Amino acid sequence: MDLFVANHIYKTYANHRALYDVSISVPEGCIFGLLGPNGAGKTSLIRIINQITAPDSGEIFFMGKKLHQQDVQRIGYLPEERGLYKKMKVGEQALYLAQLKGLSKHEALKRLKYWFEKFEILSWWNKKVEELSKGMQQKVQFIVTILHNPKLLIFDEPFSGFDPINAQLLKDEILELRKNGATIIFSTHNMASVEELCDRIALINKSKKILDGDIRDIKNSYKQNIYSFVCSYKEDIEFTLRNKFELLNWEIENRQIHFIVKAEEEINSNQLIEKILPYATVLSFNEILPSMNDIFISKVKETNPN
Repeated sequence: MDLFVANHIYKTYANHRALYDVSISVPEGCIFGLLGPNGAGKTSLIRIINQITAPDSGEIFFMGKKLHQQDVQRIGYLPEERGLYKKMKVGEQALYLAQLKGLSKHEALKRLKYWFEKFEILSWWNKKVEELSKGMQQKVQFIVTILHNPKLLIFDEPFSGFDPINAQLLKDEILELRKNGATIIFSTHNMASVEELCDRIALINKSKKILDGDIRDIKNSYKQNIYSFVCSYKEDIEFTLRNKFELLNWEIENRQIHFIVKAEEEINSNQLIEKILPYATVLSFNEILPSMNDIFISKVKETNPN
């Protein structure tokens, strides 16, 4: 079941076309990557979902019904440009923002204490926001975003300002949120995070959707029949294999041969192994699929011919 659906969304600002006939479907309980270069239209779509602005035409559905103003209470949004008030104390501000999302003061305090202890930031409660680093502020805003247990979470560049340890902490929490039933739209330029976290993606470029689907299906559709092999060492095997196959890389380490081969398109992995076995003892092999970063660059260049 789709928790969120956008159908044929158009949006123009003055003379700038932000979105042109964009449709996406976000299944319930998945992490959905909303990808694209700067200025592609991602932020415009996110603002429409949050009802900060409205589409010129098209329809938005949330939980099977047309999106309404009251649905904002069931959405959590962490924007790329953080919005904490610098002069307010951390705890005072977190409590205020939690109550704006419909939590009672008692329930908000209870939940905030749990998350502040979990993130080991209870000692920051009475500090002013301006005293905190960018990463520390990010932790506070992440907590406020998820505190009311929204059905849909939207994270725009959530790891910005984090060191690797705290970025991993946040990744673990995002995966736990999905495990507990949240649906997440995740916008980032970090393709490694996309591969690590996302189930499905949509790629927008120059206001149009140019790719969407399950990450595994997308990677398989762009594969180039490239395989890595580890074989036991034999004299003259390199010369033999280079005459038989298109070798892309070759290394010898600890009496083992590590090489990458590009196979003919009509051959499958089992047939390739059978072809190599007369010349080498195969210890392991693996198909090399293109990274999401490679696919991202390829598709954007394809739609930016100039």
